[in-house]
Amino acid sequence: MAHDHLIELLDLDAEVLHEYFRDVIGWVGREAATRPHVVDLGAGTGTGSLALARELPGSTVTAVDLSPEMLAHLRGRADAAGLGDRIRTVEADLDTSWPDLGPVELIWAAASMHHMADPVTALASAYGMLRPGGLLVIAELESFPHFLTGTPDEEVEQRGHAEAAKRRHEAGLHMHENWGERMRQAGFTSVTERHFDIDLRPPLPAAATRYAQASLSRMRHGLQGRLPARDLAALDQIVAGLATRTDLSVRTGRTVWLARR
Repeated sequence: MAHDHLIELLDLDAEVLHEYFRDVIGWVGREAATRPHVVDLGAGTGTGSLALARELPGSTVTAVDLSPEMLAHLRGRADAAGLGDRIRTVEADLDTSWPDLGPVELIWAAASMHHMADPVTALASAYGMLRPGGLLVIAELESFPHFLTGTPDEEVEQRGHAEAAKRRHEAGLHMHENWGERMRQAGFTSVTERHFDIDLRPPLPAAATRYAQASLSRMRHGLQGRLPARDLAALDQIVAGLATRTDLSVRTGRTVWLARR
């Protein structure tokens, strides 16, 4: 069930933030080789795999993830989109030895590098996998989405996010690495960094409400025992009432680094 909830959240993230993804994929497409072999690291539900396959019609894509449930979902999406013959999946734990995927011209790593146990080793592996002149693209969250800005529930949401950030830090996630500097240290050149500020105001489409429900429910689940009972009860009440609200917004930030070997 946990995988089902995460799959839903990742699919909604792609749907609601489609303008951000379109801008990033278009940028990558302009910089990439004409017919690249693309590797999607930590591919999740396949947002990057499918978008890059569409943006680069001559490409082939290898989607790598630890979760067989995610990869099965991705294969279903690829088949439904008529891209199943160009996208293959590989199940692998990238904190161990990386699989030999053959010559690669483009590595896409969206919200996956912060999960790596050792960023230095991961970037060295990415460098070794790429052909000379190949691209590494890292996209990471500056902040998790906020939905209640400017509403009476804003402070409760902010306290939830602050405690969730502590939990991620304790778990050893590399949420705020300077990936551009890390890339340079690994030998990459021509590092370009772009920030994307996402600010979607009400009224929002129904998908954004479902996105808020999935995001806040996931956050609330991880805060049991970490917030006062009154805040947990308030979050429960907020989640239960999201479907009828008309004051939701989506505010978040993403940073994308593009570098060449």
